[in-house]
Amino acid sequence: MLFKLITMNTLAKFELMEKISRELVDLKNSQTAVLQKIGKLEVDNMELNNSKLEATLPDIHTSAAQIIDHITEILDSFAEVKDKFENNNNISGLKEQEAINSVK
Repeated sequence: MLFKLITMNTLAKFELMEKISRELVDLKNSQTAVLQKIGKLEVDNMELNNSKLEATLPDIHTSAAQIIDHITEILDSFAEVKDKFENNNNISGLKEQEAINSVK
């Protein structure tokens, strides 16, 4: 019974790690879309020449790009933690054992 509880907790923790990884990727994709929209605004403003947009959009662009860099750093670091957890806890073996136990 204790093994089953530990297995469930370990697998639940790993599943949460996978969910967080997916959400970080989604966040990065969303921020990339924001950056692209800012770039389009900058291009459109080349024709319009609005001084307020011209003064402000480059700073917003830089901030959005920095956010992507931060998300990438977190994603890479978290991937290492998740991979280490997966290897140290034999997640594939636990999943196999869980599948076997669910058949019984």
